[in-house]
Amino acid sequence: MWHEAADWRSRAPAEHKSVLRRRIVGVAVRHADRLPGRSPEGSGDSVTTSVVDVPLKAKILTVSESVSRGTRQDRSGPALADVLARNGFRIVEQRTVSDGVGPVAAALIELSASFAGLVVTTGGTGFSPTDLTPEATRTVVERDAPGLAEAMRSSSPLGCLSRGVAGTVGHCLVLNVPGSPRGAVESIEAVADVLAHALELLAGARPH
Repeated sequence: MWHEAADWRSRAPAEHKSVLRRRIVGVAVRHADRLPGRSPEGSGDSVTTSVVDVPLKAKILTVSESVSRGTRQDRSGPALADVLARNGFRIVEQRTVSDGVGPVAAALIELSASFAGLVVTTGGTGFSPTDLTPEATRTVVERDAPGLAEAMRSSSPLGCLSRGVAGTVGHCLVLNVPGSPRGAVESIEAVADVLAHALELLAGARPH
């Protein structure tokens, strides 16, 4: 079991959590480039501004043989939906798929196609022979995002047992989180502060 630690986000007021949304309806990032020969702002400087509006949308994929067969209730999917909503995301789709490289990869291809947003998988990241979500994800993502994966692993003392990966497909960011509700939530909370900016950069915003 993942260690349950008190998190400041769970106690933060709603107005603080809405900061991630950067005006909620559309996330705007502004990066100013000084024009040559101009002085800093406040002394006549003119700036050019790059603005990218990115609605915060998310899809959730629960990877579980028993949940897909209907013999066990999905608890991680709803837990993820709740934590993502608290951090400004609108959940646009939730689905369940059985374990295995083929089923998971096919689902990820469908979920990420022409989608600008976040796709989170839960389940299949451990050491069981059927835990193949990372292998399936690697067949789909175009670029790895190892920093996000490591940040999620660092959220718990047992995080090192998760083999989850992170990466991008076009304008879509894919994250693997553990199958336990606690592990899934802690993983997302570990990177929640940077997800909006990651999606802005994928949409074409200029880096700092």
